[in-house]
Amino acid sequence: MYGAPALPPDFVSLPYVRADAPKGGSITLGNTGGFDSLNPFVRKGTSPWQLPFFTHEALMGRSWDEPFTLYGLLAESVEMPEDRSWVEFTLHPEAAFSDGSPVTVADVIFSYELLGEEGHPRYLGLAGQIASIEQTGPRGVKISFNTDNRELALLAGMRPILSRTQWEGKDFASAPLDAVPLGSGPYVVSSYEAGRQVVLSRNPEYWGADIPFRRGTHNFDEISIDFYGDASVLFEAFKAGEISAVREFNAEKWARQYNFPAVERGDVIKSEIPHKKPSGMTGFVMNTRRAPFDDWRVREAMIQAFNFEFINDTLTGGAQPRITSYFSNSILAMEPGPATGRVAEMLTPFRADLPPDTLEGYALPVSDGSARNRRGIRRAMALLEEAGWTAPDGVMQNTDGTPLAFTLLIAQNSSEDRAVADLYKSALERLGIEMTIESTDSAQFVARANAFDFEMTTFRRALSLSPGNEQRFYWGSEAAGQQGSRNLMGVASPVVDTLIGTMLSARGEDEFRSAVRALDRVLTAGRYVIPFWQYTNGQIAHISEMKYPDRLPLYGDGPNFMPEVWWYAED
Repeated sequence: MYGAPALPPDFVSLPYVRADAPKGGSITLGNTGGFDSLNPFVRKGTSPWQLPFFTHEALMGRSWDEPFTLYGLLAESVEMPEDRSWVEFTLHPEAAFSDGSPVTVADVIFSYELLGEEGHPRYLGLAGQIASIEQTGPRGVKISFNTDNRELALLAGMRPILSRTQWEGKDFASAPLDAVPLGSGPYVVSSYEAGRQVVLSRNPEYWGADIPFRRGTHNFDEISIDFYGDASVLFEAFKAGEISAVREFNAEKWARQYNFPAVERGDVIKSEIPHKKPSGMTGFVMNTRRAPFDDWRVREAMIQAFNFEFINDTLTGGAQPRITSYFSNSILAMEPGPATGRVAEMLTPFRADLPPDTLEGYALPVSDGSARNRRGIRRAMALLEEAGWTAPDGVMQNTDGTPLAFTLLIAQNSSEDRAVADLYKSALERLGIEMTIESTDSAQFVARANAFDFEMTTFRRALSLSPGNEQRFYWGSEAAGQQGSRNLMGVASPVVDTLIGTMLSARGEDEFRSAVRALDRVLTAGRYVIPFWQYTNGQIAHISEMKYPDRLPLYGDGPNFMPEVWWYAED
């Protein structure tokens, strides 16, 4: 995107990979909830989230050591002009699906058209910016764009490639569970038990085992994914040796509950993986499509009433710092205090349309850590009164006498979200606000979130050091009305749309960084989410036979780290 790739054309392997890692061994991972689909590329159903990383491939692949660089995968070469108005890929001559059939230009064109028409909404943004896609030779495909958007040349290389033979003339969007999409990736779905287990087996005839981008990766012969009702049951299964590795997101639990016999014997290892990626946003999101959360004062009152310091100390021992903005913990984060320099220049023309305190500097409240949070409750009360709410008989109500009451939707399998919700509910009761906590199974939770059928719900949005077109899917105005999008809060702001456009058309890193910092300010000051804590280190507990390289990627842990670059070795 900017400058030159860090690796030379003849690189041997990615820098954070052991190129000669041994192949073999089997591991079992655990998911909570269930699944009713093995097609991760459509809106319908819930599929195991790991599938796209193991079974399918794109023309290019990301280096998790470089925010804005792709390297060849299904494509052996790529060409584009200076203005990036088009990009041309040449397929690797050996690229093949897991059934041995070659990946052709026809498959590529078919995949882009199919995903753009019937695929998950996350694919629609690119489809609308493609002017044409055409074959240019036996292995060449050229994609031309209708938008000045420098990231499109990269984004076009990251769409999963499907088999035209499998899906042409078939119902792709509503395919049954047994219609497993054929991919070209290192693994195939070798067996499954509906809702309970999926087994992935490494394809011994995988076409790309020796290309530089893949060398030393995908080393386990078999990866089983078992499904459990909730995180507590999953953890007990791990302690009993039924699961090979778990990611732990609670610092206090990591410190206090990972002392069972297998850890003391050294059979289970606790590994901490640092990273430099943004915090992203985790918390309770408010649906601004519905009252009372269409009023920023009510949303700010909800944030003031959330006693983070007390809740954090109760549930994590205070070990994890709070998320302070969407890109906090990174060089892309908004800077504290008033906006200055290029960020101020970008925001000032929209002064009348900005959320309060965007230019002046918005910061989350800090309590004294006591259970009462008197100052936060007083501020919340003042904001609610300003918005027309009063509590004459101890019940918060508007001028029509309608009580301020809402439902918080959470997934049954998230015990931590439930613990946070219970503590928050007590604080809101002191304001005369009734919050009903509704727990539902994972399939219904996903369906309701996709349909924006909630007032407040749990929210997790991971963000990278290379934000791009996906930002429109996360908080663009068009996505606000597009069911299945990730814009759960319903942001519909011309300012946000403009800043995303500025970010996408930036010609240099300074302009790009300023646009992201300005976007971070507007989103944070919008008071859409009640932020929780961030994870500055990845925490993975795993059997001692699972090994990983000494050299860690810039992005730290993620599905492209564990298990992708790990291997199995007996001690």
